[in-house]
Amino acid sequence: MLPPSYLSDFAAIFNASEFQRSDLRRERDGSEMARPPRRIDRSRVRTGNARRRPSKVALRHEARPHRRGARLKTFLDGLPGVLGAADLRAAVEAAARAHARGRTLLWGLGAHVIKVGLAPVLVDLLERGLVSGVMMNGAGCVHDLELAWMGRTSEDVDRALDDGSFGMARETAERLNGAIAAGAREGLGMGAAVGAEILGGRYPHKRRSILATAARLGVPVTVHVGIGTDVHHMHPGADGAALGATSYRDFETLTGLVATLEGGVVFHLGSAVILPEVFLKALSLARNLGHRVRRLTTVDVDFVRHYRPSRNIVERPTRLGGRGLSLIGHHEILVPLLAAAIIERLGARA
Repeated sequence: MLPPSYLSDFAAIFNASEFQRSDLRRERDGSEMARPPRRIDRSRVRTGNARRRPSKVALRHEARPHRRGARLKTFLDGLPGVLGAADLRAAVEAAARAHARGRTLLWGLGAHVIKVGLAPVLVDLLERGLVSGVMMNGAGCVHDLELAWMGRTSEDVDRALDDGSFGMARETAERLNGAIAAGAREGLGMGAAVGAEILGGRYPHKRRSILATAARLGVPVTVHVGIGTDVHHMHPGADGAALGATSYRDFETLTGLVATLEGGVVFHLGSAVILPEVFLKALSLARNLGHRVRRLTTVDVDFVRHYRPSRNIVERPTRLGGRGLSLIGHHEILVPLLAAAIIERLGARA
């Protein structure tokens, strides 16, 4: 049985306001009222000499305004020398240095890069000898083939999904599944198989095809798929064994390319998951087999910083040497700028 005095104290606290409850608790506990904090005395601040202080930005880093009619090189040279502009310069210098020394320039492409109209930019880099190899995901094949065949691609997914028509284009699936099945029979990788289909078939716009151009020039393209990730996987002509066999051959080809990346550059454009994961495994396998791949430059180019590209492209591969860079911006602006800057830097050599 609680004593009457305790019960009366409890009732008083329960029925009081929050402010009154605090007072009652302090009276019961014998605690003092909280005191206001003491104000900081700024008269005792220690100062330093501004001229002796290290500074990150100087006049030499500032941008130069553009003059009408000026050359592209002048514009590029006039970019600020800090943050993203400095990283762009570093990426361009790394590419120029690698090209001059005959090192590998590996380009990884998310399908979005093709969808936003950048295939001609990559084709031009291929023609100039500035691409040693290309890695892409399965959707890249879809968009590259459709653009080469009918000059358009990218359906309205939201609307088509409502009635079940999304991804059900017959001709696209037949062409891709047929090429992949033929490639499996002939011992080809998926990139080579689809490239050969476009290069040798009736595709009116094949000159702007990354896959066909690479096939014509003998530049390896590796395609890395997840079963069920691409529209032609839904069709009856899809063969899981062929998909697996051709994509796995491409993983082995990619590992061979990665094994030559000492002193080279990897440009990774817009794959959030598949390509960063595949690249990391290829790098680990190459190192496990005794290939020295330590000093390389990796460049991630995307709208935002994603976890896997940041870790698997920029940070982890360059722990032993080299440098990882991240360029943030719209692909349709940044990729042409990057390509143009590399071409300008190389001058007549590219």
